Amino acid sequence: MHASPKLNAVTADAILVLHAAIALFAVIGGATLLLDWRFAFLHLPIVAWSSLVNLAHWTCPLTPLEQELRRSAGQASFEGGWIQHYLDPLVRPLGMPRRLELVAGTSIVLWNVLVYGVIYALYASS
Repeated sequence: MHASPKLNAVTADAILVLHAAIALFAVIGGATLLLDWRFAFLHLPIVAWSSLVNLAHWTCPLTPLEQELRRSAGQASFEGGWIQHYLDPLVRPLGMPRRLELVAGTSIVLWNVLVYGVIYALYASS
């Protein structure tokens, strides 16, 4: 049984929101450790996955799923990865999409090392 085009479109939009939330949590989720250190059990795997996808030039499984749902809904889809499609237009001066992936993957790791270091220092001093 095939889902309706409207359901496919809504599902594709939900996947887009989920994808954006995961990417945002990878970048700023370290701050949740200020609430409870156990957030690290959720945050660190997302940081690892986000970094690995970018550095290894993998395709996140959410990307082809969103693309297929958009095609099934009769909507325009996109080629390439999620970062290139949604973020590249905002940061095009940085260069080629592969370079952007490497910058994103490295930045996620370095930023989170800094955040975790600061939070560790706060916990250690209290």
